[in-house]
Amino acid sequence: MDGCRTLFVCLCFLISQGRIAETAQELLSWMRNMEQAKGRKLTSPARQVEGLEQRLLNASFCGDTLTLETRTIQSLIFKLGCDFAGLALSSHTLEQVSQARVPHAMQFPAELTREACAARPRELRLICVYFFTTYFFQDESNSSLLNNYVLGAQLDRSHVDNLTEPVNISFWHNQSLEGYTLTCVFWKKGASKHHWGAWSPEGCRTEQPSPSQVLCHCNHLTYFAVLMQLSPAPLPEELQAPLEYLSLVGCSISVVASLLTIVACSALAATLHFALLSCHTWMAIEGFNLYLLLGRVYNVYIRRYALKLGALGWGVPALLVLLLLAVESSVYGPRMIPISRSLENGTIIGNTSICWLCSPVVHQVLVMGYSGVTSLFNLAVLAWALWALRRLWAQNRALSGRACRDAVTVLGLTVLLGTTWSLAFFSFGIFLLPQLFLFTIVNSLYGFFLFLWLFFQRCHSEAEAKAEMEAFSSSQMTQ
Repeated sequence: MDGCRTLFVCLCFLISQGRIAETAQELLSWMRNMEQAKGRKLTSPARQVEGLEQRLLNASFCGDTLTLETRTIQSLIFKLGCDFAGLALSSHTLEQVSQARVPHAMQFPAELTREACAARPRELRLICVYFFTTYFFQDESNSSLLNNYVLGAQLDRSHVDNLTEPVNISFWHNQSLEGYTLTCVFWKKGASKHHWGAWSPEGCRTEQPSPSQVLCHCNHLTYFAVLMQLSPAPLPEELQAPLEYLSLVGCSISVVASLLTIVACSALAATLHFALLSCHTWMAIEGFNLYLLLGRVYNVYIRRYALKLGALGWGVPALLVLLLLAVESSVYGPRMIPISRSLENGTIIGNTSICWLCSPVVHQVLVMGYSGVTSLFNLAVLAWALWALRRLWAQNRALSGRACRDAVTVLGLTVLLGTTWSLAFFSFGIFLLPQLFLFTIVNSLYGFFLFLWLFFQRCHSEAEAKAEMEAFSSSQMTQ
């Protein structure tokens, strides 16, 4: 009986060893297929990696550790109990690791199994998968990884994160990293639209204990790597402030220029229209003021007169322009003007554009109509002022000389009252070309004529004051 029992135990041991050997061969076959599928792209990298993880978690083997390795993939399986005290792995201690590879290491804290054992005490399985290629972890930016190493770990089928004691992952290298910024990152599944994940630095801290080592402290389990990014040359501190001021000024100019580019013609047209309406409104105000001075010599005090005139002179034009913009903002913009060009064999009609009112109806009402009303009002005031002066001269012959001077003064007000703008109403037929030249010359010299009128008025006032002083002095001497 004892011999039969011994034979049965040996037979079971051989069968289990055969199954274990078969499991190891299946895992190695899957890992080699993953390497061969890189060029053919028959299966997505996500399915290949997840398939390897499931097979490692379900693998049967004797002992506490199983190590499998191919040319670019290395897999390790550990059986852990709830009395887990921590684990330190290093490529130096792994017998099967290739001597040509750059060293790496991982250190797991004792806290790793605490949450899983608190839920249900059992035997746990820790798998570590090392990829010495970036093929299975391509993101949208095609990030450059240190040594092209990706080191990953998973505890059973649970999600381990928010560890108080971090997992430490060490990457050594034998290359110059001058000009590079190194960042510890992990593979975040579902973080990309076109790939099965993307690299993220969340939950990881980067250290460089020595020029040849990068140490990553991460509070969760997943796949880790070191991201290499070209870093710019250091900027001298004394140049920072001038560059900031230059950037601020340049950006401000660009913003203003961009806004002007978008609404330049419309804004210019609205500004020109506002200026024209303001000019005619103030001309009408000057006519009204002349009426008060000549017609109502006494009792012409109006409370806050200047403020009210300012509100009328600037407020009414602004209100009209804003109303137009509110009703239809496209009322201002490029306006086409036909231009004829004479050639030897005929005349060519072309077009040019100016920033002005685009609506003919608005142009007729708020340009021609507004200008016409103010011009007629000022012409009426001017005619009334001349009639009043003529009546005053007829009543008192002694004031005939003064009346003549006043008449000349009032005629000088013709420019101030804007009656020259009435030339615009003769832009038809044979009057078109003469009117264009007269209108352009007279109204473009409006400021010069106003200067001459004020200059002569000042000279006249000074002459009268001097004559009065001489008369007063002579009277004093005779006394």
